[in-house]
Amino acid sequence: MARRGDELRDHILFTAKNVFLETGFERTSMDQLAARAETSKRTLYAHFESKDKLFLAVVDLVRKLYLDRLGTPGDYAEDPAEAAVLYCGRFLQTLLWEPTLRMCRLGIAEAERLPEASARYHEAIIGSVHARLAGFLGESYGLGPQDADRIAHDLLARTVHPRFLRALFGMEPLTTERPEPATIAADVDLAPIRAVLAAVLPR
Repeated sequence: MARRGDELRDHILFTAKNVFLETGFERTSMDQLAARAETSKRTLYAHFESKDKLFLAVVDLVRKLYLDRLGTPGDYAEDPAEAAVLYCGRFLQTLLWEPTLRMCRLGIAEAERLPEASARYHEAIIGSVHARLAGFLGESYGLGPQDADRIAHDLLARTVHPRFLRALFGMEPLTTERPEPATIAADVDLAPIRAVLAAVLPR
């Protein structure tokens, strides 16, 4: 049965995500995307009026998938400190997954031409994660917004961001298998995260 409506749109988006990651934005054509999606170029343009608009839609799809996969700190443990540690571990685990890094690099490469797309992706992988962690710390430890924001920033800046930057420059090994929450402790050394959290939390 032929795909129609929302099903076809979603199929095009997931196909476009894979093609953009494989070949980059500039080297991807609407003809190529239509062929990979097994639809006509006319149908492709009926759903997305330009390659730029399709790329923005792919970024929004990836943002949703990423944030749904990451969840919130409270999803990881009942103890607030352990929940925050595992959340940071999960954050690092997902950042060191090859498709995530490739999407980051793609967003950076198109930042001058499509700043809106890069801003949306940055908000998802950095801004939203920070906000979720700060909100959780504030609620769990009775912190004011400024203190919670500062602690979240210090924790991520000292444990996650350095390895993420190293990975962006190809100086950190990546995983090709989809990371799962059940393997956080096996994939990430959580001891440094626990130590930093203990140091930055108010006593």
